[in-house]
Amino acid sequence: MDATSTHPPQAKKKLVLVGHGMVGQRFLEALAECGLTGTHHIVVLCEEPRPAYDRVQLTSYFSGRTPDELSVTEGGFMERHGIELRLGDPAEHVDRAARTVTARSGRVFGYDVLVLATGSVPFVPPVPGRDAAGCFVYRTIEDVLAIEAYAKAGATTGAVVGGGLLGLEAAGALQGLGLATHIVEFAPRLMPAQVDEGGGAALLRTLTGRGLAVHTGTGTQEVLTDGAGAVRAMRLSDGSELDVGLVVFSAGVRPRDQLARDCGLVVGERGGITVDERCRTSDPAVYAIGECAQAVDGRVYGLVAPGYEMAQTAAAALASDTSDAAFTGADMSTKLKLLGVDVASFGDAHGTAAGCLDVAYADSRAGTYKKLVVGADGTLLGGVLVGDTESYGTLRALTGSVPPVPAEQLVLPAGAGAAPALGPEALPSDAVVCNCHNVTKAAVQACATLPEVKKCTKAGTGCGSCVKLIGQLLPQSGDQGLCGCFGQTRQELYEIVRTLRVTSFQDLLDRHGREGARGGEGCETCKPAVASVIASLAPAIGADGYVLDGEQAALQDTNDHFLANLQKNGSYSVVPRIPGGEITPDKLIVIGEVAREFGLYTKITGGQRIDLFGARVEQLPPIWARLVEAGFESGHAYGKALRTVKSCVGQTWCRYGVQDSVRMAIDLELRYRGLRAPHKLKSAVSGCARECAEARSKDFGVIATAGGWNLYVGGNGGATPRHADLLAQDLDDAGLVRLIDRFLMFYIRTADRLERTSAWLERIDGGLDHVRDVVVDDSLGICAELEALMADHVTHYRDEWAETLADPDRLARFVSFVNAPEAPDPLVAFVPERGQIKPDLPLLTLRPPSAGGRDTALAPEPDSDLNLDLDLEGASTR
Repeated sequence: MDATSTHPPQAKKKLVLVGHGMVGQRFLEALAECGLTGTHHIVVLCEEPRPAYDRVQLTSYFSGRTPDELSVTEGGFMERHGIELRLGDPAEHVDRAARTVTARSGRVFGYDVLVLATGSVPFVPPVPGRDAAGCFVYRTIEDVLAIEAYAKAGATTGAVVGGGLLGLEAAGALQGLGLATHIVEFAPRLMPAQVDEGGGAALLRTLTGRGLAVHTGTGTQEVLTDGAGAVRAMRLSDGSELDVGLVVFSAGVRPRDQLARDCGLVVGERGGITVDERCRTSDPAVYAIGECAQAVDGRVYGLVAPGYEMAQTAAAALASDTSDAAFTGADMSTKLKLLGVDVASFGDAHGTAAGCLDVAYADSRAGTYKKLVVGADGTLLGGVLVGDTESYGTLRALTGSVPPVPAEQLVLPAGAGAAPALGPEALPSDAVVCNCHNVTKAAVQACATLPEVKKCTKAGTGCGSCVKLIGQLLPQSGDQGLCGCFGQTRQELYEIVRTLRVTSFQDLLDRHGREGARGGEGCETCKPAVASVIASLAPAIGADGYVLDGEQAALQDTNDHFLANLQKNGSYSVVPRIPGGEITPDKLIVIGEVAREFGLYTKITGGQRIDLFGARVEQLPPIWARLVEAGFESGHAYGKALRTVKSCVGQTWCRYGVQDSVRMAIDLELRYRGLRAPHKLKSAVSGCARECAEARSKDFGVIATAGGWNLYVGGNGGATPRHADLLAQDLDDAGLVRLIDRFLMFYIRTADRLERTSAWLERIDGGLDHVRDVVVDDSLGICAELEALMADHVTHYRDEWAETLADPDRLARFVSFVNAPEAPDPLVAFVPERGQIKPDLPLLTLRPPSAGGRDTALAPEPDSDLNLDLDLEGASTR
């Protein structure tokens, strides 16, 4: 035989993938991981006009994410692997005898292997009027664009048919468009597949408090139209009618299996292409994955994690006939943030196992509900969490095992018998941390950073619910970065911004972010943190410190976005600055007139200011126009900034006073107003040692002495009160201001995000002694720089509300409905109380969390007369 002879190259097998959603893309990635993209010629037939995108995050389009940013298809992936992606050209016919697929374009593609990933279609109830103009489904980016266009054309009120996961997502989308929104759910509770009666009640209470009108236990009977055939109302099965101009059907999905039916593949009785454990259909050459497939357990899975698992199983089966990969069923655990409310369920959430018990805790005031399902032997079987999902990652990973502490201690709040928080050390090494990609604790801990985890294991790239737990599992000593986007701490980013004069978040991310985060959009952790750093350094680095200009506006939390504090019923509070608590009768009269004219609730705060509650978003500019004209300015109650400097009356009036505390408080408040910091700042000045202003409970407090002023730092009230420590004593006015300048700028420079001065002082190496060395003795030689930074802030201060009122473009954001700027939000309602108003929120008594005598009572009956107190800071609602 000729030693130089060669075998002809083996022809590539032909693989056709029908459908390019999230599961289809994961299948392609699994093929690449198995080396099959080099041995197969792959054609992808996609119905939509764009590559696979994150359908789970579809609603984030309304908070600013573009369709391109939703993409889950890595740039250049198709080209690198020689995959032919045909957008807008879906499969229309399969000939299994000839092994061909005909696309809508008329092109015919032969195959050795056919993979169906056609997903699902929305179920639209067969009610009269369902095809009227103004009726939509909520499934694709094109659906979202169509809903947005119709809403902007004139609709002011919308209804969502369906109160499941997708229904609540759709309701969030309508609220994001500024529409008054109704939710109609046929079941007796919201999210019936995920949460139980108690969880549904807690969710209902919270969502109605957010301004949504919820109708449970009723169905849609008919969509009523006007003379032009457009939606004008919706009649419910209880006979009532809703005046709506837009209807979104989100009442569930059905497997998209018509292509399989037409070519003779076996489908389930209730739909879904039947597959075996290797995801093969009744034809060994055809596979089905995702929502179009019925697994061997008879279920059709509508979540992304089971779809990903099926994709990996099918790819492994194609790579090796001896592969032991099998899909026999999946965990249906979910963790979501729906309309700002955290909701999670895991394992056997409804307690279907024989002999199981429910352990439940409910607090309607806090809007939380927790239930764990445990077996007779103490095994954790599942659970439901509403309002507080902090422990979801750990509890889900412990499912199927006996927790190291009794179950009742896992649901009780701190101070009520709760066990110490279970950390990641409680998890066995084989505990599954990421359900979407079946990644264990051991696999995560083999990596050093979050980007490395995502790259090597794909954990954290699916639904995202495991990211927090992954961060806790990573070696903290190896990565103290601010978040998954930045490997630097907040302090290090501050120095980068200051030294390199970086004025843009995107520039900072692209130049200094982690490799996998560059070119991205950041996260909820780093965006407001970097925005605060840039704002605090704005004059020194040449940036515009105004929070609502350009890129800065997109980085802000909700309160900063509207320069007001969002309240529980969707209204806002107005807090004008009253330096030192001193106010003239004329200004008091103006506040009273504004409150009376706009019907606001008034409350004098503990910080010597007057809060005006109950303003709708479109009322904020006219309210502030009156206040600014009278000489008031923003009190920054919405910002991580200086709030107040309160004072006693001091020596001017008090027979015990030894210094003019009112004058000093006013001077300090006007000097530091608008100063952005890692956390809010509070201060006080007392005119004598009797300490009537409570200065030692403040971030920086001043107490008068016969020889001048004593300066105290690092105090706070709240849940963990701390007395401030004496930094320096018997200071004159100039010396006091100089030390406060240095202290505040050193804190801003070195504190972590959301770290109060009290926690910072206890954390920083050397504590108070080190701070004294730096700001009093100038041990680091930076005091001149700290003073210059504060001088820049004082010189360039601008009142944010005065700036806003002077600019029509800035004012354009203050509307309840973008398509009807003059229309008030009808769901922001009030009832009278003690001569004023309070939010009109429905009262709800939560019944016991389950029936049948299986409950373990842990908490008293919730007090239904107490309103829900939900912290919405940072949540985007409009």
